[in-house]
Amino acid sequence: MTQPLRVGVVGAGRVGAVLAAALRGAGHEIVAAAGESDASRGRIAALLPGTPVAKPSAVARGCDLLLLTVPDDSLPNVVAVLAASGALREGQYVVHTSGRHGLDVLAPAAELGARVAAMHPAMTFTGTEVDLDRLAGCVFGLTADVRERPLAEALVADLGGRPMWVPEQMRTLYHAGLAHGANHLVTLVAEAMEMLSAAGADDPAGTLRPLLSAALDNALAQGDAALTGPIVRGDVGTVEAHLADLVANAPQTLGSYLALARATLARAVTDGRLLPIRAARIREALDAATPVAHPATGTGAGLS
Repeated sequence: MTQPLRVGVVGAGRVGAVLAAALRGAGHEIVAAAGESDASRGRIAALLPGTPVAKPSAVARGCDLLLLTVPDDSLPNVVAVLAASGALREGQYVVHTSGRHGLDVLAPAAELGARVAAMHPAMTFTGTEVDLDRLAGCVFGLTADVRERPLAEALVADLGGRPMWVPEQMRTLYHAGLAHGANHLVTLVAEAMEMLSAAGADDPAGTLRPLLSAALDNALAQGDAALTGPIVRGDVGTVEAHLADLVANAPQTLGSYLALARATLARAVTDGRLLPIRAARIREALDAATPVAHPATGTGAGLS
């Protein structure tokens, strides 16, 4: 454990409340937390019982380590306001948990002599005690100057995580990779369940679970080599049948099916598993599917 610090949290959302609870469990003192919504105050009460709720400026003034866990778009303004109000000081640690931002967003704090770092947990949070056990082994995307690196790594160790150093100029790409893999996966799975429901499945989640679990494990271990299915096999007729049935029964999913099918096709050709002549026929089938306005949803769906 690092030397115990007096920690203040601004933004008691799903991430902030959980990280603060984990730091408290590691021996740090949570001196105050800022949270405006009922949900945030409920998380403070549940995960940080006894912790005073205060305004952001008061939280910042009373701590050695200020943990900023506000949304990405709010972070620049929060830092600027705290710096302008005199709430930040020389030698104080100011750490944010944004995936997108690095150190530039903390420039107002650094100009006052604060020691700054970015520490983003690569995990989805529920904002409950369930997340505390999930932190074990979680990767944290870190960006910090040389002087602050030991503290950043020590905090990650206290949280039970693993450090991954991300260059300042690569923060957005790092975050895009996580969002594409996790957030878009949720959309993909939800649409797959909609298709199965339309096909009559009474338990679409249970139907998909073993297939998706195996596919995810294989993809993480093997990359493109894990690809299976009609596109890799060159089954044009099956792809055409998919498109026709999606238009008839699940038109809201057509757009993502086309986008991912095209991406899968390109990867299958690149790694040599699909001959160009077969790829051309599948591409023609995909190109023939033209999104049109769907009266029920207002979203694009249909075949030309």
